[in-house]
Order: sequence, then C-alpha cells, then structure tokens
Amino acid sequence: MNYFYLVPVASIVALIFAYYFFKGMMKESEGTEKMKTIARYVREGAMSYLKQQYKVVTAVFIVLAVLFAAMAFFGLQNSWVPFAFLTGGFFSGLAGFFGMKTATYASARTANAVRRSLNSGLQVAFRSGAVMGLVVVGLALLDISAWYLILNHFVDDADAGHKLIMITTTMLTFGMGASTQALFARVGGGIYTKAADVGADLVGKVEAGIPEDDPRNPATIADNVGDNVGDVAGMGADLYESYCGSILSTAALGASAFILNPSMQQNAVFAPMIIAAIGVFLSILGIFLVRTKENASVKQLMASLNRGVNVSAVLIAIATFGILYLLDFSNWLGLSFSVIAGLLAGIIIGQGTEYFTSHSYKPTRDIAASAKTGPATVIISGMGTGFISTVIPVITIVLAIMVSYLAAIRFDVQNMVSAENLSMGLYGIAIAAVGMLSTLGITLATDAYGPIADNAGGNAEMSGLEPEVRKRTDALDALGNTTAATGKGFAIGSAALTGLALLASYMEEIRIGMLRLGNDVLEFTNGETVEVAKASFVDFMNYFQVTLMNPKVLAGIFLGSMMAFLFCGLTMNAVGRAAQKMVEEVRRQFREIKGILTGEATPDYACCVGISTKGAQREMLLPSLLAIIVPVLTGLLLGVAGVMGLLAGGLGAGFVLAVFMANSGGAWDNAKKYIEEGHLGGKGSEAHKATVVGDTVGDPFKDTSGPSLNILIKLMSMVSIVMAGLTVAWSLL
Repeated sequence: MNYFYLVPVASIVALIFAYYFFKGMMKESEGTEKMKTIARYVREGAMSYLKQQYKVVTAVFIVLAVLFAAMAFFGLQNSWVPFAFLTGGFFSGLAGFFGMKTATYASARTANAVRRSLNSGLQVAFRSGAVMGLVVVGLALLDISAWYLILNHFVDDADAGHKLIMITTTMLTFGMGASTQALFARVGGGIYTKAADVGADLVGKVEAGIPEDDPRNPATIADNVGDNVGDVAGMGADLYESYCGSILSTAALGASAFILNPSMQQNAVFAPMIIAAIGVFLSILGIFLVRTKENASVKQLMASLNRGVNVSAVLIAIATFGILYLLDFSNWLGLSFSVIAGLLAGIIIGQGTEYFTSHSYKPTRDIAASAKTGPATVIISGMGTGFISTVIPVITIVLAIMVSYLAAIRFDVQNMVSAENLSMGLYGIAIAAVGMLSTLGITLATDAYGPIADNAGGNAEMSGLEPEVRKRTDALDALGNTTAATGKGFAIGSAALTGLALLASYMEEIRIGMLRLGNDVLEFTNGETVEVAKASFVDFMNYFQVTLMNPKVLAGIFLGSMMAFLFCGLTMNAVGRAAQKMVEEVRRQFREIKGILTGEATPDYACCVGISTKGAQREMLLPSLLAIIVPVLTGLLLGVAGVMGLLAGGLGAGFVLAVFMANSGGAWDNAKKYIEEGHLGGKGSEAHKATVVGDTVGDPFKDTSGPSLNILIKLMSMVSIVMAGLTVAWSLL
C-alpha cells in the first residue's frame, strides 16, 4: 500500500482547519470603535512593513536564483535548484503572511472576548495561533509532496537506487529558500519590534512613568506592530524551514542508508513525511482540548495549553510504532524509540525553559528580588540564570542524539561507527528531529498565541477598558511570555538535531556534485580506490580527511563558532542603533507636541512606525547576507573539510548561545511581569523600574539575536549543500 498519499491529504486537512479557525475568529466582535481603530492602526502598520520587507527579500532571491541558474548551466548544480529555491522562499513567506494577517485581526477580538471571560479570551487567542501552526505544517507538506511528485516524474531512472538520492538531495535545496526567507523575516522583524519596544519602555515607562501600551506613548503602535512582524511572521517562517529541513534531511539520509535495498529505500524516504502527516491530525485533536476555568493562575493556564500538547505528543509516540511497523522496517522498534527520543527531548527542553523563564518558579522570582538593589543586579542575575539554563537543553540534546543513534543501530555499541551503522545511526538522529517537530501544528499554536495575547493587552490598555479586563489580559500575556520562551527553546532544540542531519546530508550532496563533474572514483593516498556512487559516509570522511587533526577542520570550527557571536553582535548593535533613533523621536514628541502627556493631543504614531521600518530594512541585510557568503567562501578556501568544521562549530556554539539568550530574555521579561502583578512594590516602584531596564536589555536577546541563531545554523548548512558542486570544483585547499 502506498502510504505517501497521506502527506498531501494531511496538508489539505491542515489548511482546511486553519481556514475554519480563521473564520471562527473573524465571527467574533472587535469591540468598541476605539478598539477597532487601534487594531486597524496595528494591522496597517504590520502589512506596510511586510510589503517593504518582501521587496528587499525578492531582490535578494532574484540575484541568488540567477546565480543558481548560472551554476546549473555550467554543470555545477541541478537545473531544478533555482525553481526549488524560489518555491521554498515563497511558501515560507506565505506562511508568515497568513499567520500575521490572522494575528492582527485576532488581538482586538481577544481583548473583547476577555470582557466576557478568561476562557473566551484564551480560546480566541489560542485558536488564532493555531491558524499559524496549521498553515505552516499544511504549506510545508504541500510543498514537499508536490516536489516529490514532480521530481519522481521528471528525474530519469538511475541504477541502484540513485534516483531517490537525486530526488531527495534536490528537494533539500528548497530548504535554502525557506531558510533565507526565514532569516530575513526573523532578523528584520526582530530589529523592528525591539527598536520600538526599547524606545517605548525607556522613555515611556522609565522616564515619563506612564503604563505599558499607554496611548500617550508615541512608540506604542510601532511596539504592537513589531510583536506581529517579529514574533508571528518571523517565527512562522522560522519554524516552516525547521519543519521542512528535518523532514527533507531525514528523507535524504534514508535514501542513502538503504541504497542497497530499493524496496526499503522508498519507505525510508516516506517515513518522515508520513510521521509528520499523522502529527497534523493529532495536533488538530490537541487544539480542541485546550480550555481553562475562570480566574485561572498562569500555572493553570499553562497546564491547559500543555494538556493539548502532551496528548498530541503521547498519541504520535504510539502511532509511530504502527507507522514504522507498517512500512516494514526490520528495526521498526528501534527507530520508533529514536522518534520518541526526539519527542521527549522537545518536551523536556520546553519544561526546562518554562522553569527558568516563568515567574511561577524560583529562578525568575530571584531575578525580581534582585531588583531591590537596582538594574545592575537584575542584569547580572538574569545573565547568570541564562547561563545556568543551558545545562538542561544541552544534556537533553546529548542524550537524544545518543539514544536515537544507538536505538537505530540496535545498540551495537562495539561497531558504532562502522559504515553501515553510521548511516543508520544518522538516520535515527534525523528521524528524532522529525519526532520533535511532528506535533508542530499545536506547539507552534502555543507560540503564536503569545504575541496575540500581548497585542490584546495593548488594545485593552489603549482603549481604556475596565481594570478586570486588563487583569485578565495580563494573565494571558504572562502565559504568552512563557510559551514564547518555550517555543524558542523548542525551535533551538530542533535546530540542533536537524543541523546534525544536514551535516550528514552535505556529504550526500558532495557525492552528487562529484558525479555531476565526472569524478567517478575516490583515490586514497594508499592507492586504494572506491567508486563514488558506492562510497560510504566513512569513505568520504576519510577521503576529505575530516578529522580533528586536520587544520582545515579546526579552522572551520573556529570560524563557525565566531559566526554565532558575530551574528549576535551585529543584530544586537542593529537593535541598539534603531532604538536610539526611536528614543530620540519619543523624547522629541513629548517635548514638542504639547498636551501628549495630559491626553489632550494625539502622538505621531506613524513617524515611530517609519523609524522601525527603515531601521529594520537597512540593518537586516548585512547579518543575513553574511550567513550566505561565509559558507561559500569557506568552501572555496578550505574545501569540504573546512565546511564540515564550519558547520560543526556553528552548530555547537550557536545552539548553546541561542538557549542562553532566549532564556535570559524570557526570565527578565517575566521578572518585570511578576512585579507588575503587585509583588515587591508593584508598578511604578524602583524595583519595577530596575526590571524594566533588565527587560529592555533582554528584548533583543530573546526576540532578535537568540531566535535568529537557529536559522543561522541551518541556513549555513543549506547554503553549503546547495554550493557543494562549487566547493568540489573550485576549492583552493
């Protein structure tokens, strides 16, 4: 039986339910005229920014597509690559667009629903977030299944299972389009939102002493727009490429691992797609399970969301055994445990992130307590917490890698890195990444929920709704901060496993590149030869001398580690420069437009929106283009060994740094929220002002630099894969 057709069916079902939830949200009332007006300002600002961003990204995509076409013309690249690259970018951007469109319509409706009850507000916000989750998985599976059917029809038959290797490695390249679009969206959106947020907080809350989201603050509309362009459109594009990357890298490794067994090779390619397809159905089930009682605490609200996520995860774990058994894997039991290792890793990383960032737990409350002695101790405490918080995710990923690898090779510890076991073990790690992301439909819904709840609180404040409504939106917002931090940890964890799989897939693309250039034989220094078409992963590692004693590998490791820190430095400074202009503009308006602080005059919101838009467009280019240029130059200068070092260094340093930044920022944010709930002096106290400074420092940590790192890790891998033919043909060393 051909189970492949479950994949396009699941994609269509996901898109149908996304439309159903969207229509359900649109039936809700936006509330008062003032609520509608504010929502319209935010919606128009978000769409205006997105149009500008897509213009810049389109220009970059055209240049890269022409480059790939030229490489294909000279035989350095598959002729399908330019088209695959463009579709990957298009669908990634489309996922972000639909998610943001939904979020900008949902915020006022959530605020109005909260006027009825807390549960009503949670339902509207969460199901609106589910639109984002289901659009991402629906479009991803649609893109994957369409490309498989197209390539399967047009790619010529090859001997010994090489047709599937050609198909899967070509499909991998559309991941570069998705990654490129995601990086621009994350970096640009992150710079936009944090420039506005920092300006609004420093001048409005600290200097002027007015509440968050106060309509008297000129930067407040830009701040609310930023929540959508950064945390919805950017995040949607980010997780779209993570999802695609995990499925496609696993398919490529399956085609390679089972090359001598054509019947199983087909099933190994289909397995990650089918697991993801079943995950769609179970995510939809989980979405319907999320509801809460009135006057629920943040902890109880989190339990409501976790109920849906955990039920979906348990059911996909059970379903995996049946899927791999029906696909007739000889080691179906071991591979099933590989998938479960990935699922459990995602849950543990999420729980660990919740512990270190939620104000229901000791670490964040300790940061809040440190505010008694000023902002310096808040920053020190938050950074210390962030550093310590890396322990759980790193140990979890290490265990997930070892368990998934060993389970896939039947725990044959004595021959762990034999040629056959290495291929199967890497397939086990890759399918663990698929397991972690298999319920992305609902896990992304919990993440997208955050900025919707945040904007709902902003709308309630600016519209002057009664205190009880604001209290409820604050509860939803605090939960949103935790789910956003959890979602970032989840995305970073999946990037680590997917990055390892892409590292292995790079060697498969090197094989294809060598064959395309007519290099049919690997000639070793001892005189032995191996046919390229039959060479194992170990053969390629030996041929290119990918060992820690090779200075090219060591040089690459240092370059990859540096890239993580350079990227963070560039994006942090970009936020700083844009924020300085925002601070100056807000101060100017307070000084020159008489009557703003008394509510007698309306601030110039459009000017602040323009500053964030221009700053983001200008500043996002350099860090994003470096992620594309550095792997190409490394390949040309240091060859395959240098690229492997670059990707390994970037993966290790980028993963740990991303966890630190996301968790520090999340903890600072929730420490501020904890004090705003009335603890340690409450709003307006010196402790509150100290935590506002900490939150301001943490904003670019958690919403710009940190979450962009997981895309950097995968984009460098994707660029290396696409440029493999060029590396083989032209490397100097």
